[in-house]
Amino acid sequence: MRAACELAARVLEYAGTLVKPWVTTDEIDRAVHQMIIDAGAYPSPLGYGGFPKSVCTSVNECICHGIPDSRNGDIINIDVTVYLNGYHGDTSRTYLCGEVDESTMQLVKVTEECMLRGISACKHGASFKTIGQRISEYVDEYGYSIDPFVGHGIGKIFHSEPIIWHTYDYEPGYMVAGQTFTIEPTLSMGGTQCTLWDDGWTAVTVDGSLTAQFEHTILVTGDGAEILTMHPR
Repeated sequence: MRAACELAARVLEYAGTLVKPWVTTDEIDRAVHQMIIDAGAYPSPLGYGGFPKSVCTSVNECICHGIPDSRNGDIINIDVTVYLNGYHGDTSRTYLCGEVDESTMQLVKVTEECMLRGISACKHGASFKTIGQRISEYVDEYGYSIDPFVGHGIGKIFHSEPIIWHTYDYEPGYMVAGQTFTIEPTLSMGGTQCTLWDDGWTAVTVDGSLTAQFEHTILVTGDGAEILTMHPR
């Protein structure tokens, strides 16, 4: 898990350097694919449930699972998952493309802080519902909406239990040291209603409002959580 997550973080960092107004998401996909293959790994999304690309690129009002194509946008989430030596590592972040206004920058900043606050709730014996509680309490200060997508267990399997809610929830369950899962809140400036494009993957806000997302894979420890996909600086 450490090796897979470290590679995912490096790939995402590289993908972020490619975010420029004249670079298409398709070009980012090709570059990410090549870097993953060169590292002796496989891009987990490629072929997963029929997904046709090696990375998810979600632009502006696209909440998640965007398929790379010829578009550019103002903000873009790049979601990288790699499969290395039998384990998956999953991480994403939202990048600014060109000049964006203050309200958009705030959305991105608050979304990243929500992820970090969710992570801060994690430790052996903690209730899973505290993740969504901490995120929701912070979001309430800004009036954003939390989109109805969840984090997930990850390891030898790409998506597994536990399901990680980013909103207030009443699901039972407690964290156990050694568990690995993702925390990946998506926030929008408008409502929470979303719709899927005909491709069966691309989820967009119904009202066209901008969205942002950040994601880390974490390891639960006895007294906290270790971020396995910490982005290199």
